Amino acid sequence: MKFNPLKEKGLPLEKQVRTWHDIAHRKFNKNEIDCYSRTRQILMNGIEVEAWNFKHNFARVCQEEDTLEFLAQTKRIEDAQQTTINWLAPCDQSVLETTLGYEQVAVDLTAWMAQNEPDPYVKETFDFGLLEDFDHLYRYSQWAYMVHGISPNAIVQGQTDVIIGRPTQHHHNCNIVRLRKPYDRAKAAPQTKVNILTLVSGEQQTHNYYAEHGFAYGNECLRETYAEIKDVEEEHVTMYESLIDPTESFYEKLLLHEFTEVCTYHNCMTDEKCEMLMPIWEEFLAIELNHLQTAAELFKKYEKRDPEEVIGEEVVHPCHFTSQKEYVTEILTEQIDKRLGPDKDYLYIKDLPDDWASYEVQKQVGEDGSPTEMTIRVINEQKEHDIVRASEKLIGEIPKLAKRGLQDKAQAPGTFQPEEYKEMVRDKKD
Repeated sequence: MKFNPLKEKGLPLEKQVRTWHDIAHRKFNKNEIDCYSRTRQILMNGIEVEAWNFKHNFARVCQEEDTLEFLAQTKRIEDAQQTTINWLAPCDQSVLETTLGYEQVAVDLTAWMAQNEPDPYVKETFDFGLLEDFDHLYRYSQWAYMVHGISPNAIVQGQTDVIIGRPTQHHHNCNIVRLRKPYDRAKAAPQTKVNILTLVSGEQQTHNYYAEHGFAYGNECLRETYAEIKDVEEEHVTMYESLIDPTESFYEKLLLHEFTEVCTYHNCMTDEKCEMLMPIWEEFLAIELNHLQTAAELFKKYEKRDPEEVIGEEVVHPCHFTSQKEYVTEILTEQIDKRLGPDKDYLYIKDLPDDWASYEVQKQVGEDGSPTEMTIRVINEQKEHDIVRASEKLIGEIPKLAKRGLQDKAQAPGTFQPEEYKEMVRDKKD
């Protein structure tokens, strides 16, 4: 059924202030929650943080009094929504357990978007980032087992494979190389714009979570692993946000932020089966419909344009969470040796120029070794093989994947080699 968010009834602004009890009292049971209810909770926290941050940035350069009043009122509402969503996570869910949820969001969200992205260049960028988050899930899974004794399937519930991706030590780039070609705001589809804003929100909050919680463990290698992967998440934010047309005005960006919130809440409401979460998505969708419609009026007033030129006439769905194993395997086996090209393109390792700027960065940050590589050495010493959750066929491909994914240049000392993976696969008992 067609859902035009500019015409649907929302919740009036004067009814959007909630009690402290309503804001803060709900939480899920980590042992009972469906993994994709958890991913929706994580993603929507990021969406709200992005919305709140954007409105503060807009307010700092805005001169129109009616717009400032709208921003002032809705910033507070967004903040309260973020509190409700973020605090759905229970206090007994460890940092590493939450981390596995964050990486499942990144893998399955990016894979879904890539398959539903109309712009081929944007799709290629999504596919590229996908294999990096996929490797992060694998590295963190080792620590979840070693520190808390849990299988990654306690969190991802068998919906997402846990196996090597593009090696994390090779994710570190000259950040100039991370910059991509922006879409044309006059030509890009609403799906593309919403996809990118959704993914930027997710990656930004992942970076922030690792920055704010990576110190929570005393193990030095684990602390450094959080630092290493946090750095990659910063690069991801840079990469994805560079896809956005920089000529969009603040009013156009405001419209797109509100539209993205409506689309993601509508997507959550459509997919959710948890009886506790469903009313949250329904209420917050009604709130965001009101915000979107007010933003559309401001857009018409100050831009003298029709909002439907930017967002179309119906919602798009950027975050339909479902198992993406088949697609991820396809991209993994085809693109594990893909790298960011110097001309905002993509190249394979064999085609990289000798003076590729990222080689020097990788050499510098990896001078003392890569924590994510040391992670595999640590678990190999402890258990004699790593924690992998995938089909036997895919597990059998690990040595070949490792060989293709590793670069000869700028390889960190102590890197786990394909021959060593071969031994681990042979001796695998878990």
